[in-house]
Amino acid sequence: MDNPADRRIVAAMKTDCDVIVVGGGLNGPTLALALARAGLTATVIDALPEATRGAEDFDGRAYSLALASQRLLAALGLWQRLAEDAQPILEVKASDGRAGEGPSPLFLHFDYGEIEEGPMGYMVEDRYLRRALLDAMAEARGITRLSGETVVAQEVGPSGATVTLASGKTVTGRLIAGCDGRASGTGQRAGISRTGWGYGQTALVCAIEHDKPHHGVAQQFFMPAGPLALLPLPGNRTAIVWSERDETAKAIQALDDDAYLEALRLRVGDCLGEIRLVGKRFTYPLNLTLANSFIASRIALVGDAAHGVHPIAGQGLNLGLRDVGALAEVVVNAHRRGEDIGAEDVLERYQRWRRFDSTVLALGMDAVNKLFSNDNPLLRGLRDLGMGAVNAMPGLRRRFIREAAGLSGEVPLLLRGRPL
Repeated sequence: MDNPADRRIVAAMKTDCDVIVVGGGLNGPTLALALARAGLTATVIDALPEATRGAEDFDGRAYSLALASQRLLAALGLWQRLAEDAQPILEVKASDGRAGEGPSPLFLHFDYGEIEEGPMGYMVEDRYLRRALLDAMAEARGITRLSGETVVAQEVGPSGATVTLASGKTVTGRLIAGCDGRASGTGQRAGISRTGWGYGQTALVCAIEHDKPHHGVAQQFFMPAGPLALLPLPGNRTAIVWSERDETAKAIQALDDDAYLEALRLRVGDCLGEIRLVGKRFTYPLNLTLANSFIASRIALVGDAAHGVHPIAGQGLNLGLRDVGALAEVVVNAHRRGEDIGAEDVLERYQRWRRFDSTVLALGMDAVNKLFSNDNPLLRGLRDLGMGAVNAMPGLRRRFIREAAGLSGEVPLLLRGRPL
């Protein structure tokens, strides 16, 4: 598929769309919008009904968006829908901790004032991000949404790709973008194997109201059983991502709300004053899973379908949006040059751009989790000294802040706030 004659044949073929996007969560719709804004067409296949996807009640879920991710959303015209309900992250504090003892006196402290670009990131509730994506897709030319549909088969050939849905419908395109999560059916059907392991940890996720203001500060406590993150939401509310050993998490989740809050208070102390649950409580098992290839014939994997990571630094969605920015840029540039957007050499550009970066970050988070999720006195002393040392070096601290904000490395145009 690499000679010009074949590419002219592809260009003349009739298909339903340029890109078939499998997955209607967050990465899939964002990719479809990025492509549509640049003049390509996309069909988004979402397993959930539209009413479920667009539910407006607060369920406790929220996302930490790095500054670069916010710039991508702004470049796609989404941020104006979200800004009013977003909470800027002005500071990040990270320290060791033990239940009932409070944080270690040696800690890391990042302040947004140490970089020129503005807040390091923003917290946005899941309901607002989903609604903004649905509304933008409904208004966009070039996007078709198929809700309540699942892909049961896919075929690729020298000139295009076809997916078959459970309803019997088929959709044809030049490229299939698998945005369908850690157990990606797109990847499985393409024969892409995965490497990974479980952590023996489960994340407890909820949101709380509290009496004291959070002042836009995100806090990370490294507890012996796993990290606990307090992520500021608008008003006196905070999102909690709390990692525990599997059996402990199961027991805590089974508690009633009052007992659950008591277990949480024991770990967070009184830094937020009195706390109350808002929204639902969730759990999900924690593991690392990396696709051994991000691409196959006429297929590209995006987000968790390519790399499911530990939530220790809240980077899962940000990694996915970097994939979105890179794949959209590669595909749009290829389209403008008259290339076949599903050709192997085109998709290899995407893989070269994203695979090394995301794998290194995933393994880095894996190492940090293993280093901090224990109560070994020697390791505890070494990591406390390490955090204290980094905190005392402004240049190194600034590098960490820029990395967390998504401003380091080869940043796609959209994540720099520039249109394709």
